[in-house]
Amino acid sequence: MNNQENIKGKVIVITGASSGFGKLSAEYLSEKGALVALGARSTSKIEAIAKAINDKGGEAIAVTTDVTDKEQVKNLVDSAVKTFGKIDVLLNNAGIMPLSPLEYLKIDDWEQCIDINIKGVLYGIAAALPHMKEQKSGHIISVSSVAGHTISPGGAVYSATKYSVRVISEALRQEVKPYNIRTGVISPGAVDTALPSSVTAGDVAEGIKQYYKENAISADSFVRALAYMINQPEDMDVNEILFRPTSQEL
Repeated sequence: MNNQENIKGKVIVITGASSGFGKLSAEYLSEKGALVALGARSTSKIEAIAKAINDKGGEAIAVTTDVTDKEQVKNLVDSAVKTFGKIDVLLNNAGIMPLSPLEYLKIDDWEQCIDINIKGVLYGIAAALPHMKEQKSGHIISVSSVAGHTISPGGAVYSATKYSVRVISEALRQEVKPYNIRTGVISPGAVDTALPSSVTAGDVAEGIKQYYKENAISADSFVRALAYMINQPEDMDVNEILFRPTSQEL
């Protein structure tokens, strides 16, 4: 099997598609023949990405989507189905990483982290599942983190949300057997994206910035893992890929 045989022609919906993993995934999967629906809050960014894909001969739509709003997430998935006739893959990619010690009491950060990283994933599942049940096929892939496997100071809420993504995905895996639906989680370590910019605590942000500067690997690493997961035959369900930079200890 070549590395695009099971990607070509698939309709793939991506949240958090305006930058980082989402943007790179949309571009890469489109090059492999996928039809992509891009969701993010930044309308101008996703419209520009979709236009670039379409100008290259691909097929992409952009749908303004705040994943904390379940109706907007439903609209993203429904728009993909209306435009392309189906949904094969949902990539629950939108996420933030507002690290800080609990004693800083950054309660607004906690709530936003929970709303985007947990509720956003649940809303994605709620939007995609009815279509996939009807089709008796589909693939729901959610982004966790190395922080969904380990905990360190300052990461209590972020790690809690990323552990939750793994729990939700595993429960979903067990529940959707009658519908031939696959589930997967990708847990990256330090990868070069804008995620560290969501750290609002100044002293923590500086440390994270330096750590990423010294250790982070290219975001292409995520795209390769994603493509591997999607590309497997329908009877093979790769449930999790956990990867780190070789230099990363945590």
